[in-house]
Amino acid sequence: MFIINASPRSEQAVKKPNILLITSDQQHWNTIGAFNPEISTPNLDRLAREGTVFTRAYCPNPTCTPTRSSIITGMYPSQHGAWTLGTKLLEDRHTVGEDFSNAGYRTGLVGKAHFQPLKSTEDYPSLESYPIMQDLEFWKQFNGPFYGFDHVELARNHTNEAHAGQHYAIWMEEKGCANWRDYYVAPTGTMDPNQLHKWAIPEKYHYNTWIAERTNALLEQYKENDESFFLWSSFFDPHPPYLVPEPWDTMYDPDKLTIPAVTPGEHEQNPPHFRLTQEDNPDFSYLKESGYGIHGYHSHTQISDSERKQLVATYYGMISCMDHYIGHILNKLDELGLADNTIVVFTTDHGHFFGQHGLQFKGGFHYEDLIKLPFIVRYPGHVPAGQQSSAIQSLVDLAPTFLSMTGIPVPHAMTGVDQSDVWLGRASSARDHAICEFRHEATTIHQKTYVNERYKITVYYNQTYGEIFDLAEDPGELHNLWDDPQHAALKTELLLKYVWAELGKEPLPMPRIHHA
Repeated sequence: MFIINASPRSEQAVKKPNILLITSDQQHWNTIGAFNPEISTPNLDRLAREGTVFTRAYCPNPTCTPTRSSIITGMYPSQHGAWTLGTKLLEDRHTVGEDFSNAGYRTGLVGKAHFQPLKSTEDYPSLESYPIMQDLEFWKQFNGPFYGFDHVELARNHTNEAHAGQHYAIWMEEKGCANWRDYYVAPTGTMDPNQLHKWAIPEKYHYNTWIAERTNALLEQYKENDESFFLWSSFFDPHPPYLVPEPWDTMYDPDKLTIPAVTPGEHEQNPPHFRLTQEDNPDFSYLKESGYGIHGYHSHTQISDSERKQLVATYYGMISCMDHYIGHILNKLDELGLADNTIVVFTTDHGHFFGQHGLQFKGGFHYEDLIKLPFIVRYPGHVPAGQQSSAIQSLVDLAPTFLSMTGIPVPHAMTGVDQSDVWLGRASSARDHAICEFRHEATTIHQKTYVNERYKITVYYNQTYGEIFDLAEDPGELHNLWDDPQHAALKTELLLKYVWAELGKEPLPMPRIHHA
């Protein structure tokens, strides 16, 4: 348990720390300017300078609902039940917000929740579904409670998707944007869904502006009332569609960016669905793949060279625009005198392909590009500043670590690991592996990945194929060792470690292998 050192000179010093969680959506781990000179993120760079960057952070599932549910439950998707998109996190699941509320904290969420599906059923009703999503009279009266958050201001859309509504739409109308539907695709608007890159919505009505403004309003309220808080500021970008308002749409010259692409022959030793992505007319029928939205098996190789470049430029523009509004929030913390007593964590829900391995978007591929995350922790005077750590993190660890950092007991049902000693620089690591799960409702692909300091193994339900990568010798994950006879002993060892990790036990000591 972490105890704040009291100081007679500062009333803030005797208070438990606040928690501000800032998340993006579908952001590749290597898209922070401090580590990638091709992109500009001055505010995330500031967090990196003032805090610790964890370079081995992982999601428990590379899609939205499962991972976001894991953030607030401290459990894996296979445990909390919202195991894929289209499922629901049941309201009876215990969440970290309840623990904070019981400890006297105010709890809030602004932006994307996505704990519930777009379709409501009689057995599993959803507040985040049609038609209630766009019933603005309902949302004018509803701000929670919602999954342990006593105050929520929600939206669901990504750029010009048709899902606009909820509190964001009300805000747009209050700001004078009565024609907000014109910026969204049918059935709610008239915008051409084929429009790419430049989004006509004025920046002053963009959801980044809304999230920052409403987050700051809550911070002002907490400050005025002298309330401790757990607040989640949940951004939508850079999740596709690739659209951003001017001037961010022309911020990057596509011809000056490094554009990832497939390495010839890299999928020859991989499971069959990897190779199929590189064919002109792939047949995924054996997977029963629906091809719905971006959650499938999409190839970057079938996009023209010029469009590949422009997609990356727009993706970077979306990140830079978001970073600008994250800066508004960080500045507000400073203005209110809250920064020194607030633990700020920035991360994302999962990664993204924009050409790596010839892939686009996300799907049944557990490459580092999709499951590894940007992850920064800042707590002035407590978390070491300007440091990088390779200690493995998982988003299931956020809930128990937040509670531990604030001196609140961690429920035994939370299966995430308390990382507080690692964040505070008092321990080199708290876990020796991470687990990532994937199972999509539209496909028979069902896989789980175990990754440790050096190796990664991915196993598939009811299949004999799989993947093993040596991340030290092969960081680009180009050489699958699964069927390599010279690595048979390694395969056995990793399978055993995976099994024990799934059981929640420490792996048994392995017999020493001669000449291994």
